[in-house]
Amino acid sequence: MTVSVFSIIFDGLSAYTVNNLHNVPAWLNTVAHIGYLIGLEALIFIMFLYMLHITDSFPRHWWSKLLLYGPFALVCILGVAFIGETEYRVGAISNYAMGVSVYICFITAGLYLLFSLYKFVQGWKYIEKKKRYSIGLFIGAVIVVTGIKAVYTELLITAIAPTLFVLGIYINQENPILKELGNYQSEMIMGFATLVESRDDSTGGHVRRTSQYVELLTWGLRNKGYYREILTKDYIHNLIMAAPMHDIGKISVPDDILQKPDKLDDEEFEKMKNHAAGGSKIIQDTFGHLSDEQYRDIAYQVTRYHHEKWNGKGYPEGLKGEEIPLCARIMAIADVFDAISEKRCYRDALPLDECFKIIEEGRGTSFDPILVDVFLELRPQVEEIYKDIKHAE
Repeated sequence: MTVSVFSIIFDGLSAYTVNNLHNVPAWLNTVAHIGYLIGLEALIFIMFLYMLHITDSFPRHWWSKLLLYGPFALVCILGVAFIGETEYRVGAISNYAMGVSVYICFITAGLYLLFSLYKFVQGWKYIEKKKRYSIGLFIGAVIVVTGIKAVYTELLITAIAPTLFVLGIYINQENPILKELGNYQSEMIMGFATLVESRDDSTGGHVRRTSQYVELLTWGLRNKGYYREILTKDYIHNLIMAAPMHDIGKISVPDDILQKPDKLDDEEFEKMKNHAAGGSKIIQDTFGHLSDEQYRDIAYQVTRYHHEKWNGKGYPEGLKGEEIPLCARIMAIADVFDAISEKRCYRDALPLDECFKIIEEGRGTSFDPILVDVFLELRPQVEEIYKDIKHAE
């Protein structure tokens, strides 16, 4: 926002000074054009950084960040260094500036625009669905206006399009008010899921921990390159939103079974197992008319299939291997780990070392081997989540 205002101010100021060269100090004209060129360059560069961010392409290593920011800094330095050689020409519509600084600015801005367009096309499926078309429209507007400016150099419209891009992204995509509404929705889902969990004497920590384990494991998989064709930003967001509802079917399980201090007998266990199928029916009935089909499907799959096992010996359908939806395989590890690491009415909590060992022993039998490997690599973060939420209780 600050850069947008800065760019518009100096764009307007430079337009005034270049058309009133005999009435304004030379230094003011120079300063105005430096601010204009750097402001424009910064706006286009920010747009490029945003495209890297939303497509998960932002560099993580210091040397790659240096390669990203270094050229931008160099262009700004060169623009200032050669500003003294700028020529101010008289046009039919308006006076305008030409010279090395202007060439450097517009060439590099054009390159950043092309890079932004390339990242947008390349990372299309990794951009959240609600953002795709508006971002594409904004990029298109910037390219069109910049192209017009390149042909008709006298037109003083340079900062308008990139400013609209930045403002449009802020208002339509990254507006804190919209984010806050999303947070309210998440809190409502979490509160409802906690209410269901409280029926078996849970404090709600299970819901919060499993949701955070799911988020941690999902991003861990994505960052390591596993299942990238599935783990788009939309998918990850929807899975994190759906995770708290995985045990919603327990609402229909009798209290004498949920709160039984002893091991369940076969008949009781069969009734307990019904919570998976029953929960998926609740999701289907409750969210069946949602327009977000992916969220609805993930919520259904997480609820119904999180007790399926990799070897086919789970329930309710006995699915095996990759027949089990990825979201449910992720949920299964988070659910089992938290279940055995917490005290329940029928047993004490197991030590964390033993909990991780059980997950490791389930590799290839109960759980997807890839997911187990990544979960074990994330052990320090898992323990941190466990301790933080445990302390909060």
